[in-house]
Amino acid sequence: MAESIQSLDQLSQLKTAAAPEAPKHEKKVDKFNRAYATGKRKDAVARVWIKPGAGKVTVNSREVEVYFARPVLRMMIEQPFSVAQRSGQYDVICTVAGGGLSGQAGAVRHGISKALTYFEPELRGVLKKGGFLTRDSRVVERKKYGKAKARRSFQFSKR
Repeated sequence: MAESIQSLDQLSQLKTAAAPEAPKHEKKVDKFNRAYATGKRKDAVARVWIKPGAGKVTVNSREVEVYFARPVLRMMIEQPFSVAQRSGQYDVICTVAGGGLSGQAGAVRHGISKALTYFEPELRGVLKKGGFLTRDSRVVERKKYGKAKARRSFQFSKR
């Protein structure tokens, strides 16, 4: 804007810049028609591949029922599919490392959500609204010197 505007009439005569369009997300699949994504939670990292199939989930070369024995963890993994109404339509193959079972389940869920958006970009809004695409950044606080744990002090004794 080189010249300054002196009145409202001049303001209305200015060209209104077109509102920037939302970025177009494209389908990202490999030559085997699989979508790949990395999911993270706490110290766990999951590498997830999804492809169209019967809904079989494999974690570290094992069935999901064997690897995640607790029903709550299996329910966590199925959440992105149920929100997107795609239950039983994709096969999931993932490798997960680090952290405990709860963190690993969260990492797999994050990876599945991201891979779904790569396979079907129109699902991004639904999954984002559900909070599945956001990486949960909460991690364990480190231990400080002079403390029993991260914040807990040693027991005080007067004598």
